Amino acid sequence: MPSILITGGAGFIGTNAAIHFASRGWMVTILDNLSRRGTEKNLAWLLEQRPEIAFHQVDIRDFEALAKVMRELKPSMVLHLAAQVAVTTSYTNPREDFEINALGSFNVMEAVRLQAPEAFVLYASTNKVYGGMETVPVVRGDHGYVFQSLPLGVPEHQPLDFHSPYGCSKGVADQYTIDYARIYDLQTCSFRQSCIYGIRQFGIEDQGWVAWFSIAALLGKPITLYGDGWQTRDVLNVQDLARAYEAAWNHRSTVSGQAFNIGGGPSNTLCLRDLLGFLEEELSLTITPRSGATRPGDQPVFVCDIRKAQELMGWTPQVGVSDGVRDLIRWVRENRELFDFLQG
Repeated sequence: MPSILITGGAGFIGTNAAIHFASRGWMVTILDNLSRRGTEKNLAWLLEQRPEIAFHQVDIRDFEALAKVMRELKPSMVLHLAAQVAVTTSYTNPREDFEINALGSFNVMEAVRLQAPEAFVLYASTNKVYGGMETVPVVRGDHGYVFQSLPLGVPEHQPLDFHSPYGCSKGVADQYTIDYARIYDLQTCSFRQSCIYGIRQFGIEDQGWVAWFSIAALLGKPITLYGDGWQTRDVLNVQDLARAYEAAWNHRSTVSGQAFNIGGGPSNTLCLRDLLGFLEEELSLTITPRSGATRPGDQPVFVCDIRKAQELMGWTPQVGVSDGVRDLIRWVRENRELFDFLQG
């Protein structure tokens, strides 16, 4: 029976990944410092659903504690999700962003190298490693911005160009992950993830916009459109992402030492204004967003070219945008009590 250690396992993606692997018979251990809002609620739900899942409250900045867990478990796979996840937060506290994303990820790789070198390591990187892509022409389409010359999205050979402290810290970890396969002959892989959404996501204004718009609309909270609102992303349901993680494991010898752009691809794009329109229709209400200035590092468009993942892992998204957002709306409606921090 394979085993998996998920760092950041009480987060939105970690919780869904833990359920996914546990349901397939894996021995699952999650590691989290429970610092992010919503993680304690996710953890309680997760252990209620799957009491066999083990939990360690560890911060990845604590190398000795991390190495101890790695030495005791010697997992078959390490899914590294623990991170500081907001671009805006990285501007206000770049040191903490670096210590979590860069140093913390280095600690994970070193703990694997020294204590569990047989493990397959999958790192959750970000599309922000490509920066603003100012040299790639962008035009306005009928439903948001589009790349003029990249109809299938951004490929992995697009030059890296870290913008923002967040982009730098995640990019450092991305490159360490790949280099540890080359230098130390570990099995590692980096997923440059686009916009992930889904149930158990406690989205906030600074991160997780699909969830935040859905939550705010349902609870009658104000929504701010930063920029012109035509910013476009390929969005990927977290269930499809969990399947991508498993696909990487199944093809670990093939994907090792490589990076993959993982998102909804050109068939699952969404701009801010279109999401608001969809929510208005689904919820039978009128949303009048406030206006805000464009935020630093906010790309007008990012869409993944996912052909490499399709070819090497046999993976492709299965959940369409409309169905995925409806599922998210259902979950928020059924769990309003989880959002008591937004009440009043």
